[in-house]
Amino acid sequence: MEKIINNTCKIYIDEGYRNFQKSLCEACDVHSLEELNKIYDAYFVMCDYNTYNTQLQEMMKHLKGKYVYEYIINPGEDSKSIEDYERIMNYCIKVNLSRKSLVIALGGGVVGDLAGFVASTYMRGIDVVQVPTSLLSQVDSSIGGKTGINLGNSKNIIGAFHQPKITYINVEALKTLPEEEYLSGMGEVIKYAFIENSACKEKMDFLNFLLENHEDILDRKTTTLLKIVKICAQIKGSVVDKDEKEGSLRKILNLGHTFGHGIEKLCHISHGKAVSIGMNMAFKLSLEKSLINKEYYNKFINVCEKFNLPTTFEYENVDEVVSIMKNDKKNSFFKINLVLPVGEGKVEVFDNIEEELILKIIKECNNA
Repeated sequence: MEKIINNTCKIYIDEGYRNFQKSLCEACDVHSLEELNKIYDAYFVMCDYNTYNTQLQEMMKHLKGKYVYEYIINPGEDSKSIEDYERIMNYCIKVNLSRKSLVIALGGGVVGDLAGFVASTYMRGIDVVQVPTSLLSQVDSSIGGKTGINLGNSKNIIGAFHQPKITYINVEALKTLPEEEYLSGMGEVIKYAFIENSACKEKMDFLNFLLENHEDILDRKTTTLLKIVKICAQIKGSVVDKDEKEGSLRKILNLGHTFGHGIEKLCHISHGKAVSIGMNMAFKLSLEKSLINKEYYNKFINVCEKFNLPTTFEYENVDEVVSIMKNDKKNSFFKINLVLPVGEGKVEVFDNIEEELILKIIKECNNA
């Protein structure tokens, strides 16, 4: 089992669930299940129907408590709604969860965001544990304490920062994912290869690792999965520890996201694929502004091709993409904030890019 622990994050990376409660005991500074069950009077496990079918039974074998409740939601972004949030809150009240209860989010990004927000607001905040099962959630959304639900076209506009007690990652869960979902998660994975030098002092050469090991990654070889999840978690954990509330440095994690969120919503494609398309726009914009050279842009295209990630989209009205970008929660002073590549593994945040140029880049990536 690998551990990444700093002042903000406690991340455990394993090949099963057998060490789940042991890891939780360690994080709570207790030495036995009896002591742990004196801290928590009940466990509330939330998952969706996908993880219910593939993960819940195995995970529950390693969860021992007097009261364990399960709540299952429908898969997909539509579950991150005020209506679903209200139903879950009413259920928590019905089963008498207390301030000493623990929420466990077993699933992908949707489950993690929703369960985390429930935990952050129920009785003004109770503990949550993130147990991510998708590649996207294992390398990104389960780390760092972001929680939230959607409102209309605004993604995660209602939410809170609420750090999990631990993030417990079982890489074997990745082998149960449909191919399409697994590849979508690679959109977030490759992001880290292009921000690593801005995020960490330690040079990881992650981009070359991805290119050289792409077959093992596509085959989901356990040792390779452990490696990529660990590297991504190290980068994300390091950034979050330096800037928990996204005041400055943490914004670099949004490479591709400001462009991508509009495409994700309008084109109804997965988050990871939208991020890869959004990153292509960011790279094209950097190329246009002479912030990077053509060789570096080609490296980005090459890694996307290795993992079958899209770089273009189809939608008739690109003005709607810009409209959603203007409402992005990372903007400030009525300016669109964009994370752009500026060198090998380096990015910076810009708020002075002309809207006409943004629209031009979006049109270049649109096949409609």
